[in-house]
Amino acid sequence: MQMLVWAGALVSLCGIAGLVYCVLRALKARRAGLTDDAMRAELQRVVVINMGALALSALGLMLVVTGLFLR
Repeated sequence: MQMLVWAGALVSLCGIAGLVYCVLRALKARRAGLTDDAMRAELQRVVVINMGALALSALGLMLVVTGLFLR
């Protein structure tokens, strides 16, 4: 079950990396001085990626907890 814990940790780290990417992309859009419509469109794309990254991170955490319970 140790492999399940490590795999879950890796999946969680990938999710966290996705969340950091979303923050950096939103900051880049903010600094670009986009119009309201362009900013709204960019942030809608970032929200989709953000939700996927959050789900991936939660899935990794579930794998870690499952691996710890089965150990």
